[in-house]
Amino acid sequence: MKTATDLAQRLGRRAEAVCRYYLSAGHREGRYWLVGDARNTPGRSMFVRLTGPESGKGAAGKWTDAATGEHGDLLDLIRESCGLVDFTDIVNEARAFLRMQPYEPEPQSRQRLARMPTGSLEAARRLLGRSKPISGTIVEAYLRERGIAHLQGTESLRFHPRCYYRPDKHSPPETWPAMIAAVTDLNGQITGAHRTWLDPSGRGKAPIDTPRRAMGALLGNAVRLGIGNDVMAAGEGIETVLSLRSVLLDMPMLAALSAAHLAAVLFPPTLRRLYIARDNDPAGDWACNTLTGRARTAGIDAIMLSPQRSDFNDDLRNLGLEALRTSIRMQVAPDDVGRFMSNAA
Repeated sequence: MKTATDLAQRLGRRAEAVCRYYLSAGHREGRYWLVGDARNTPGRSMFVRLTGPESGKGAAGKWTDAATGEHGDLLDLIRESCGLVDFTDIVNEARAFLRMQPYEPEPQSRQRLARMPTGSLEAARRLLGRSKPISGTIVEAYLRERGIAHLQGTESLRFHPRCYYRPDKHSPPETWPAMIAAVTDLNGQITGAHRTWLDPSGRGKAPIDTPRRAMGALLGNAVRLGIGNDVMAAGEGIETVLSLRSVLLDMPMLAALSAAHLAAVLFPPTLRRLYIARDNDPAGDWACNTLTGRARTAGIDAIMLSPQRSDFNDDLRNLGLEALRTSIRMQVAPDDVGRFMSNAA
């Protein structure tokens, strides 16, 4: 097999062709290809160098996403745009594009030579399809380590034992176990996926620079725990929402995955009351205030739930389940205490 560096350089010589194929939602401007992100979202925040030396500063094929700070080479781009997990699959996708023979041929090698469907939706579906339920896995151990024991109704969370991660162009590829979360729209259709790489011990996140990454269409969508109807709760992180769900056992909830996406979540048409789980930081305040204003404009009763520490998982781990239950009981509307906390008394 050619080295990753060699493949990246070969791809760099055909940088514009790579971009036209994998980033079809973008366009060329001068020496750069502009697009929304490496998942082929329309926009202009990510730029790919189309010309330059084969290596070093300003090399052809190097890209940067100004919105997130992510950067990489064209192998990274193929990984993100196709949603590939295993390093061999990424190499074979690149070799197929370059019309090279596949590495380590298998019975399915002819299928691998065919160009895989691009676009963040297909990437997310492939990743989720390669994952399995979390019961008895490192994901379950990780969540329990964070104090989260109530895991019923978490079908949107999955486990992948060897999820591909490449920290940067200078480092060798790595694989880590990962929690994979399905991002869905109001109709339950998959629009993306979120990855949290984990330490194999299950005691925490993997010791890597960016243990969380998302792919697909996140704006307005979320990781859903239960089906939203007239009352539901919304928060930023998966662990934060699962912690809140430890005391509001029967309440449908969603994790928007960031403050910006929390502020933009879409409301089910039947929603009449929305609980907003605030992270205790400036971004959390902004998201809560923005979402509260949107909800009230839509005629929805918005109630803010505030943690005592940085977020509700911090409360659960450091103050305990009973303290969290007492705090939430005082913040939830009286008619919802009996409805959603009756089994938690």
